[in-house]
Amino acid sequence: MSPTDAELRALLMDCLALWGVGGRVAAGAEGMQIATDRGVYLVQRAPPDMRPVRWLLQTPERRAAARPPRVAPSIVALLTALRNALGAEAGNRVRIGASAS
Repeated sequence: MSPTDAELRALLMDCLALWGVGGRVAAGAEGMQIATDRGVYLVQRAPPDMRPVRWLLQTPERRAAARPPRVAPSIVALLTALRNALGAEAGNRVRIGASAS
C-alpha cells in the first residue's frame, strides 16, 4: 500500500528533522518538492509500467546534467537515496552481540 500525499509529506518532513537538514516539503503537480539550501529535490511515484520501480528521485545534480531521475524499488531505498543526496549523516547503528571485555 502506497502512502497518501499527506503521509509522504509528513514522512519526508520527519526525515529532514531527524537528519538535521533544513528544508521545506510541499506537494506539487509533479510530486513532492523538497527545497533545501542545496537545491530542490523531487520525489515522484513511478508510473505502473515501471514496476518493480515504485519511486523516482530527481536531484539538482541529475537535473543539471540532464540525467533521468534515480529509481527506487521501495520507500526505504528512496529515503536512503535522498539522505545520501542531501549529504546527511547516516546516524548510529544498533549492534547486538557480546561485548569484548
